[in-house]
Amino acid sequence: MKIIESLQNRRSYYNIDKTIPVAEKELFSLIEQATELVPDAFNMKSSRVVTVTGKMQDTLWDSVYNAFEGKVAKEKIDSFQKGYGTILYFYEQKVVKELQEKFPLYADNFPLWASQSSAMLQLTIWSGLRELGIGASLQHYNPVIDEAVKKLLNLPASYILVAQMPFGGILEEPTPKEKEEIQTRVQFIK
Repeated sequence: MKIIESLQNRRSYYNIDKTIPVAEKELFSLIEQATELVPDAFNMKSSRVVTVTGKMQDTLWDSVYNAFEGKVAKEKIDSFQKGYGTILYFYEQKVVKELQEKFPLYADNFPLWASQSSAMLQLTIWSGLRELGIGASLQHYNPVIDEAVKKLLNLPASYILVAQMPFGGILEEPTPKEKEEIQTRVQFIK
């Protein structure tokens, strides 16, 4: 698929299930390749991706619900839990700190650049999932869930949670997007 077609097809899928139309090996290969290929400032390689499937998928979303002590609708959490899995996006704070020390003139920028790289990775994987026929949505329950997730998955304290992406088989297409007037957001200057 071409990049624009891929972006047009990438949507927020909330009605998903525990089936995917490809072998898990193909899914994992996409995630690994995207993580390797997405660029980042100073080639810092700060992005970390943890993919949760199987029984841990259910446990993860139970943990998210519990972290909010019932202040998030159970139906919403259940809709994510019904998916095949969840991709958790982090950046490694140790890598960021090392570069801050090595390049003090840019120190304030490294956390921002790490987040930007993570965002590019999220979009790349999200679009790639759709190319595989898998639906996903991007969620931001951090920082409320950060400690619970790290404890549940035995992850280092230095991992900074950026986003969560539940994914699965597509049960229903989202309503079509309305075409927006883009002229107010884009300029071309010669």
